[in-house]
Amino acid sequence: MDANESQRPKARDRFLSALNAAIESLNHAKEGPSVAPARNVFGSVSTLLTIVRGSMNMANRTDYVELGLACADICRALDRGMNGEQADRFNGSLFEAIEQLTTTVAEIQSEVDKLGERRAMSRLIHAKDDKDTIAAWKLDLNRILHVFNTELEMNTHVAVLNTQDLASKIHRTLVERQDGADGRNPSTQTSTSGESPPPRPRACFGRGELIEKIVGFAENLTPVALIGAGGIGKTSIALVVLHHDRIKERFGDNRRFIRCDQFPASGPHFLSRLSKAIGAGIENPEDFTPLRPFLSSKEMFIFLDNAESILDPQATNGREIYRLVEELSQFSNICLAITSRITTVPPDCETLEVQTLSTEAAQDTFYRIYKYGKQSGSVSGILEELDFHPLSVVLLATVAHQNRWDNDRLVKEWEERQTGVLQTEHQTSLAATIELSLASLMFQKLGPDAMGILGVVAFYPQGIDEKNLEWLFPTVSDRTHIFDKLCMLSLAYRSNGFITMLAPLRDHLRPKDPKTSPLLCTTKGCYFARLSTKFDTQEGRWIMSEDVNVEHLLDVFASADPSSDDVWYACARFMGYLWWHKPRPTVLRKSIEELSDDNSSKPDCLYGLAYLYGAIGNFTEQALFLGHALKVERERGNDSQVAKILQSLSDSNRVLNRHEEGIDQAREAMGIYERLGRTMDRVGCLASLARLLNAAGQLDAAEEAIAEVFKLLPEKGQEHRVWQLHQTLGDIYHSKGEIEKALYNYKMAVGIASTLGNRNLLFWIQMSLAELFLSEGRLDDAQLSIEQAKPLALDDTYQLGLAVYLQAEIYYRQRRLKDAASEALRAQEIFEKFWHLGDPRLCKALLQIIEEAMQGPPPSVESDTDAPVTGALSSTPQDLESTLGRLSVS
Repeated sequence: MDANESQRPKARDRFLSALNAAIESLNHAKEGPSVAPARNVFGSVSTLLTIVRGSMNMANRTDYVELGLACADICRALDRGMNGEQADRFNGSLFEAIEQLTTTVAEIQSEVDKLGERRAMSRLIHAKDDKDTIAAWKLDLNRILHVFNTELEMNTHVAVLNTQDLASKIHRTLVERQDGADGRNPSTQTSTSGESPPPRPRACFGRGELIEKIVGFAENLTPVALIGAGGIGKTSIALVVLHHDRIKERFGDNRRFIRCDQFPASGPHFLSRLSKAIGAGIENPEDFTPLRPFLSSKEMFIFLDNAESILDPQATNGREIYRLVEELSQFSNICLAITSRITTVPPDCETLEVQTLSTEAAQDTFYRIYKYGKQSGSVSGILEELDFHPLSVVLLATVAHQNRWDNDRLVKEWEERQTGVLQTEHQTSLAATIELSLASLMFQKLGPDAMGILGVVAFYPQGIDEKNLEWLFPTVSDRTHIFDKLCMLSLAYRSNGFITMLAPLRDHLRPKDPKTSPLLCTTKGCYFARLSTKFDTQEGRWIMSEDVNVEHLLDVFASADPSSDDVWYACARFMGYLWWHKPRPTVLRKSIEELSDDNSSKPDCLYGLAYLYGAIGNFTEQALFLGHALKVERERGNDSQVAKILQSLSDSNRVLNRHEEGIDQAREAMGIYERLGRTMDRVGCLASLARLLNAAGQLDAAEEAIAEVFKLLPEKGQEHRVWQLHQTLGDIYHSKGEIEKALYNYKMAVGIASTLGNRNLLFWIQMSLAELFLSEGRLDDAQLSIEQAKPLALDDTYQLGLAVYLQAEIYYRQRRLKDAASEALRAQEIFEKFWHLGDPRLCKALLQIIEEAMQGPPPSVESDTDAPVTGALSSTPQDLESTLGRLSVS
């Protein structure tokens, strides 16, 4: 007999002695408690220990010893609870827990009775099964022991804690294990266990349509993924959906919400967290095998929140977890929903892009929090600058509310700090949300160029045109791959052919010092090189989609390096491109005006700015810029440039009805060109002089000037001048009343302009024809010319305003009063927006149309004295074609 065998009788004797004492104590103690459940527990455990004592000869008696010791520990805990004044504390949650323990011990006792009834041989055969069963009982009783010890200690010091749920879970686990021992599948048993979702957000504005779409997918058990940038509101939407009435009715208590950023990204951790959330009660499952029966037993709605934490394909366990999530999406009785910043979700998921808020929803969100100011346009403007990004709106409102800022202080803080203000006192900030995305392995493995590219995308307001990746990033070999991954990470997104990002992200990620960003400087060089090429009307159309980016680039670098010659040369070129393709006001005006007169590009920038403002109808500003440029060039003694600017000033003064001043300027320019021997430039001045003379009513002198121009022009190669001469002759003959000659010259001008493919020239000729027909009462012909002119006008510009004005006058003559008033009001809005001073005759005519149309029938066509003023287009700019060509000479 070995030493171990010799020690067994002694150990057995010690245990039997302790067991006898425990049974005797229990039998005595059970008569003491006044609370019935406590008496039942003492009695049940006493009986159980008696059975254990009688089973000591079984092959697995050591396990019974451990079971007995666990029961004894429970008895001591209960006995301690019964002493003194603690007896009065057996109520509430502890009372409920005692009832659960009573049931649990009774069930174990029943199973022990069954084992005790077996014959000796049967006991030996089933020893291993007995051992496993008893070990499971021991674990469950140990858990109960821990609960009661904790509960009793809390009763000693503080109010009773709610442990009923935990005791119920232990009880259900034991029942399921017993069911398994009886050959039943525990997963098929109805269970209300599992974690309830967090509460519904108090407010979630502007998401109704999206929520309804998700609810529809859930009702059809279709897996769905909500994709969007950090702070876009995915989690709030998920919680609103989980608490939706139709979802609660469909899934009941089987609605689960799992935050994937609160456990390590590995398969076992994911499965363990899933098991706990759904209430499966399976510890540390290695795969879906033990969970599959439970998952298949009922309909469930499971939301995986912040799934980018586990679905990052570059993570160590990324493939493993992706496979598990994909398998979870395949259960036909489960609706799996995912919120994620990255798009690497199972392919069967319906993907919904979560957008920013609407204007109204952003305002509702802001003012639900912020209580110290009324709604104002300035605050609405800030929300718009934030792209109505939900988290940014909430943070701004929270900071403003906690600091009790009024509207003025809020605007001041925003102007000084921009998105730097978006951090609460509890350190919730936009920066933290963005840095979380940058910390992902998927982003980190893109390499050092990724951060530089992200900064470039953030710098440009429009983002990056996807067609231009190759010429903007020539030094980055895998540029397409990087941009794809930035979109996949929701750090950027595609919009109208551009890859861009939300405004709050732009403000946080753009380079603080643009000159220190190598990739940004590379893109600057690419844009400047493209601006410097020889102007081509077709090739130059690229500026129509990139104008905001180029304008911002010039504005930033003009401030960062005001002495840079290449910036200001590019600025002058940009003015020309903008004038030709997309005339509009520009933020560069202030920088140009403040630029030192000593800068070599100052006159060219002013000249380009002048023609840009002329194109939108602000001829007073145009003359102002030209006057400044003329002063600089006179001081430099640059006669050629002086003559060019004088001719342009004469055209501006013609439009402004300052005819005599314009005539003097045209003649001075002609004298300079004659002295310099530049015949073709002198021809251009003669044409300008002819138009001035026509506008001043000196019709014969105007016709003679045109005749002299034709003599000086070569027979070929001057089409860009000849069309202007024919249009001017048309204007002269129109003023003289020689309509057929006027029509002939206008048609000649149309033919030449069509050959040149210049929509700007064609617009002005069609407008001249429309005015001529209108003055002759040929309303159908006037309407046809207007219809041909409108598509040639740029949207919301001075040109469109003139076309709409003439349309209003045609309607007025046709006695279509409501249509006339509508078009007149529309024209007035365009003029107010773009044409800062306007022609007084046009303004008067517009008001007259509106007033008379509203008051009564118009005067007859024959009685024309009170009709709207025609001939308004005699003051429109006619000499616009050669400007860019002149500018590009330098």
